[in-house]
Amino acid sequence: MIKFGTDGWRAVIGDEFTCENVRSVARAHARVLKKEGLTRVVVGYDRRFLSETFASETAKVMVDEGLNAMLSDEPCTTPMVSFWVKYHDFDGGVMITASHNPPQYNGYKIKEKFGGSATPSFIEKVEKELERVEGAPARKRKVERANLKKEYIKRVRDEINLELFRDRELVVVHDAMYGTSAGLLSDSLRDTGVSVVGIRQYRDALFGGKAPEPTGENLRLLSQKVRAIGANLGIANDGDGDRVAFVDERGEPVSPQLAYVLILLHLVKHRGVRDGVVVKTVSTTYLADRICQEEGLELREVPVGFKNINEVILREKVLFGGEESGGYGVPSFLPERDGLMASLLILEMIMLKDKPLSEIIGEVLRIYGESHYGRIDLPVEDRVKERLREMVENPPTSVGGWKVRDVITVDGLKLIFEDGAWLLLRASGTEPLVRVYGEAFSDGDLERILRSGMSLLGV
Repeated sequence: MIKFGTDGWRAVIGDEFTCENVRSVARAHARVLKKEGLTRVVVGYDRRFLSETFASETAKVMVDEGLNAMLSDEPCTTPMVSFWVKYHDFDGGVMITASHNPPQYNGYKIKEKFGGSATPSFIEKVEKELERVEGAPARKRKVERANLKKEYIKRVRDEINLELFRDRELVVVHDAMYGTSAGLLSDSLRDTGVSVVGIRQYRDALFGGKAPEPTGENLRLLSQKVRAIGANLGIANDGDGDRVAFVDERGEPVSPQLAYVLILLHLVKHRGVRDGVVVKTVSTTYLADRICQEEGLELREVPVGFKNINEVILREKVLFGGEESGGYGVPSFLPERDGLMASLLILEMIMLKDKPLSEIIGEVLRIYGESHYGRIDLPVEDRVKERLREMVENPPTSVGGWKVRDVITVDGLKLIFEDGAWLLLRASGTEPLVRVYGEAFSDGDLERILRSGMSLLGV
């Protein structure tokens, strides 16, 4: 059964993710668009195995259904597709990618007319239409192709203060993790004082045998390179370029929770952006709450997945939105996670502060309090899922000696303790995993909270 998750439909290539099934999804998608009077679609694809073939089949089906479809002429990032939807008045977009999933997966991401991830209500329409279609091959159709990269890079450069980047020399290491962000940072910073040293920039459809996710052990090579050449910063993107992770000048990985906070503070304090609400997912840092309270900003907390942030964007003006997985978006530019834009904002902040990133982080923690964050991913087992369902219905009043102050069940089970530390247990929407998240004021407390979370699940 084809089912969309947190961000799109993802499945194993050759098993469920086949040309026939992709055509079925594309046909259902096209018919939903037609019912709503929408006609123009842009289609992009990443560097995964057979992605271009799946994208071509998608575009041909769209044309077969009477829509105007334009296909990227080369592998591109997800933000590029969203950019073309928003700035070229397309009615929707498709990105063939499984993002950070392991290499045997591929996926189908839908972008709506506003330029962001499809909302749950739109996805529901596509899933219902899927029940009525078959994956019959499209007739031979000629599909228009275009380069999605050049104009996107030009607009990104317009969004940042390039004069700042010309006033100081910095060395940055960029790890594309074999994905489609390769070369984008260099292109964006040409004719500036920033030197970009690239690693894992070439295409490897198997991503070195690992999932192209900028977390944990996957950041080790980036950290080593930063230390080896004395770089000022390390930046890593996932397979389709919508997520990002940072390594400071010492080669130490920066928590994605702190990256969220740094971008938020930069927008508010340095850029003077104050119009709109701030949105975070349920797994994102409590530091966001403190900053918003201090700055007099409204904060919204939504389920995991940028599509849920987009639902807020469609209702009201959003200043900044992001999630703990390294996806950050500035809706005034793009209602989408954008790893390149987030990278440039962090670099812009470093230029303005004229301090090493580790020192900037230290200042933030002294002002707003310590944050120690961790996540454990567990393979899905029926007994674990059943235990989680039981706890959502009957949450515990204390965990590992901590009294529970608040319970949030918008996405899994989030327990907030009396001191503000928290534990979240939820099933992944993109992989067959149950995730255990925690944030506390010390490493020791964090370790105990995560361990307690696993005990609650019977692991």
